[in-house]
Amino acid sequence: MNILALDLGTSSVRGLVLDGAAVPLPGALARRRVTIAVGADGAATLDGPGYLGALVECLDELNAGGHLDGVELVATAAQWHSILPLDVGGVPLGPVLTWLDTRPVPAGDARGPVDEAAFHARTGTWWHRFYWTVRVPWLRGRTGAPPARFAGLAEYVLGQLLDEAPMSVSEASGTGLLDLRTLEWDPEALELAGLRAAELPRLAPLGWQGRLRSQFRRRWPGLADARWAAPTGDGAASNIGSGCVDPSRAAITVGTSAAVRLVQRAPVGTELPPLPAGLWRYRVDQEHTVTGTAYSAGGNLFAWARRELRLPSGPALDAELAKLTPGNVPAADPRLGGDRPPGMAPAGSGSISGIGFSTTAVQIVAGLMNALCQQVARDLVEIESIVEHPVAVVLGGGAVEASEWWREAFVAALAPREVSHMTNPEIGATGAALVAIGRFAEAAGLESISRTADQD
Repeated sequence: MNILALDLGTSSVRGLVLDGAAVPLPGALARRRVTIAVGADGAATLDGPGYLGALVECLDELNAGGHLDGVELVATAAQWHSILPLDVGGVPLGPVLTWLDTRPVPAGDARGPVDEAAFHARTGTWWHRFYWTVRVPWLRGRTGAPPARFAGLAEYVLGQLLDEAPMSVSEASGTGLLDLRTLEWDPEALELAGLRAAELPRLAPLGWQGRLRSQFRRRWPGLADARWAAPTGDGAASNIGSGCVDPSRAAITVGTSAAVRLVQRAPVGTELPPLPAGLWRYRVDQEHTVTGTAYSAGGNLFAWARRELRLPSGPALDAELAKLTPGNVPAADPRLGGDRPPGMAPAGSGSISGIGFSTTAVQIVAGLMNALCQQVARDLVEIESIVEHPVAVVLGGGAVEASEWWREAFVAALAPREVSHMTNPEIGATGAALVAIGRFAEAAGLESISRTADQD
């Protein structure tokens, strides 16, 4: 059995084909970059139809190469927290708000949860601009016509391709509207959002599987009989793809943004583990939660510095970074994109200090990279408090895979913990495939986890 794994990310759309053990097949990868429209007011949006077009191009490319032949299952890792308003026919009434958009604010007379601590324990989230409890009321006032319903990017895109595209419990947990224990919409969260359940996607039941619409079965014959699994939130999928599937290992993923997360077993209906006030919690699936914190800074720091500071590239940059140590770089605040919840700092909150005429562009980006390492290390202590023991760490994501210096800076910040890194660049897609086939516990022994080199 072959598996088509889709990664619906913020900066790119990717499709790759894996074998039945979730090992990528050589050459069976298609990728299209997508562009976030960023504004000085904190806007960070995607074009929904354009995003769909990028995915279709990926599938056309894989089909033309014969890579879709023999695919029996389609798994998807999809970005959390996105939202777009739709009309009664499912046509977007505006762009997709991504996790990076900091504009939504509560109305002046709006009031938050009656008991903030209880709300946080039930939903794993806060009344915050990041979640639908604030985003839906804000969007209602900014669409030309009243929205008939709201969806995430995954539900919109897959809804165009499949006969039906309900929202997985994993994606629903990222909205801030889901009771994580019962896996039903939380009544107080719906009230805060001013939503009726009918304005939301249907929640996918356990074992749900979708099918392509007839016109796409004709377009991609290799997928005509394929089953589509409910999507997995990209952060949860990255944990599984990194081999961090139990409380002994935390995953630190640095892609466009960054996050540190821990997976725990928590079957539906059972009491959830304690949740510290500064951490969020979402769902991997009906059996597992993922707890952690995330940052708006990640590989986008590198992209910004490369563009604006005219950094050297490739081996030349690596050689310059190798001359620096994490303890001897400028102090920095990496929040160029603002805070992720529960923080409220707006976009543009980043800073660099202690620089002079002798400071180089490479030292500036190293300071930003090291500042993120220090921020993650502080937050990992809070994550460890829920399991009451230190954890091993696996680094993953394209940004740290591409930078040995960044991996070494993480090792220094996280000492004395054991630090490894995941050499597979497609951890999200791989993790989604492992969840879809029900074998993600086996990810703990993935061959592509390598000890990070400096800890002897």
